[in-house]
Amino acid sequence: MKKVLMLGTGGTIASGHGPSGLTPVLTVEQLVENVPVIAELCEVSCIQLFSIDSTNMEPTHWLQIAAAIEEHYDDYDGFVIAHGTDTMAYTAAALSYLVQYSPKPIVLTGAQKPILFENTDSKANLADAFRVAVSSLCGVMIVFNGRVIPGTRARKTHTTSFQAFSSINYPLLAVLQDGFLLEYIRPLCLPAPKFYRKLNSKVGLMKMIPGADHGLLSYLLEHNDAVIIESYGVGGLPSYEGSGFFDVIKEAVSKGKTIVMTTQVQNEGSNLSTYDVGFHLKNTLQVLEAYDMTTEAVVAKLMWILGKTSEPTEVRRLFYTPVSHDLLYSKEVRR
Repeated sequence: MKKVLMLGTGGTIASGHGPSGLTPVLTVEQLVENVPVIAELCEVSCIQLFSIDSTNMEPTHWLQIAAAIEEHYDDYDGFVIAHGTDTMAYTAAALSYLVQYSPKPIVLTGAQKPILFENTDSKANLADAFRVAVSSLCGVMIVFNGRVIPGTRARKTHTTSFQAFSSINYPLLAVLQDGFLLEYIRPLCLPAPKFYRKLNSKVGLMKMIPGADHGLLSYLLEHNDAVIIESYGVGGLPSYEGSGFFDVIKEAVSKGKTIVMTTQVQNEGSNLSTYDVGFHLKNTLQVLEAYDMTTEAVVAKLMWILGKTSEPTEVRRLFYTPVSHDLLYSKEVRR
């Protein structure tokens, strides 16, 4: 029988009613006890890393999770992480960079309803997560509502529906139906994983709206080493007289700051070369372009890269080097 380590972090799945709303109260051992089928699938060991609402998740927590996996990696055949849904996609992306090309499955799951509630989705999600954890799939994945999504491609797209997560710009790795796993794609892995132990959390995100003040971008650049700009459509920034964005970016790039353009329309990705408002950002100011990457993956990848280097040429090279299927379409990748 295979051995699986389950890591608890809190989240809705472990929550109960408190005086001011739902809050995590159950241990990871209690979660396992509520799903008897897990004992038929594998031997389980449990570690409660912390017990928080995932809204309170920080990069330091990602490092704790990765460190626990690294410490116990040789002792187990797979790993399951119980996590809140709100920031699960960020954590899955971060772990994809902190634990690269794992030949063993590292599975995140959670629930839209607590495990002690009637009609909860948690028991099915936990059982499915363990089925994947003892399978031949590899790398970091989210298992939710019968879907297996690459860690770098997940996004929470529903707040209450049991189908909480979608795979953005990439097919599902597998599906689970009535306890059976049907694989579509086998992720890339190596004989042994590559672990990383450092992140630079000075990464900001600005969402463009009509009439946005370039002073907001200046502020973010002043307080961060990198800023991601979520723009419209295939990408671009206002270029009308007095908009000021190009001047702010030009100055920031000259100081070694990293700026990445992505799109609020995540499906299909960006293409800055399409319109004049994007062309000069890419070809004159040399900002980076996210292409088909999710914003969650861009955030985590920049934190990982800037934890290794701040040299602009190396930042660019690492950003355009695909990791765990995070980037498919890019002229830079094809070079």
